[in-house]
Amino acid sequence: MQLANLLRETLDVDCDEVWENKRTPTPVRVFGVRLHSMGLSVREVVVVLELLGIDRSHGAIWNWTHKLSEVQSDPPTAQPSRVAVDEKQIEVDGEKKWLYTAIDTESKLLLEIDVYSRRGTDPAAAFLHRLTEKHDLNESEFLVDAGGYLIALARHDLSGQLNYSERNHVEKWFQTVSMRIDRFHSFWRDSPTSARRWLRRFRHHYNHNRPNQALNGRTPAEKVLN
Repeated sequence: MQLANLLRETLDVDCDEVWENKRTPTPVRVFGVRLHSMGLSVREVVVVLELLGIDRSHGAIWNWTHKLSEVQSDPPTAQPSRVAVDEKQIEVDGEKKWLYTAIDTESKLLLEIDVYSRRGTDPAAAFLHRLTEKHDLNESEFLVDAGGYLIALARHDLSGQLNYSERNHVEKWFQTVSMRIDRFHSFWRDSPTSARRWLRRFRHHYNHNRPNQALNGRTPAEKVLN
């Protein structure tokens, strides 16, 4: 896509109010936020905008990304047949945390993400509860890699199996997000809230903006909604 077209793009209607009465035109802010989601650091986004004759501070762009993350919608409601669930250790403000993720193995839709202070059956059960509030999982089969998940699934009357061979997509997603974390971990000095905001923005980008090779260039949201 040409730069001129990128700068003409607008946000979803439900996000328009975020940008009202702002100094920088909406398409420029959208462009900056998408660059950040695609892998550029905030400082690198500043440089790109400067090349376009747009002088904005590091703090301004960081505020754009955080403000947008607060209002963007959750993933489309899904009825996945199989869901891969996993967790990964990350570092937030110098402390070890656990990033939990659930992905629809067919549509590749990132169903949910969250950060917990520890791993185990109780955090897994809490994460699954969040999933059941947002998606219809009564007929879903969960693919997990640890026995503790089976106990957490039983607490919510959900079905699952230990599966080490058909969970490749969730592993690939962790590889993708790990590359982003390596670049942006320094921005998670405030609190887990800052990490959750960034992850919500990345989830939206992954589901709605990032073409998926496994889906012939469509996004996961397009797969679910069409």
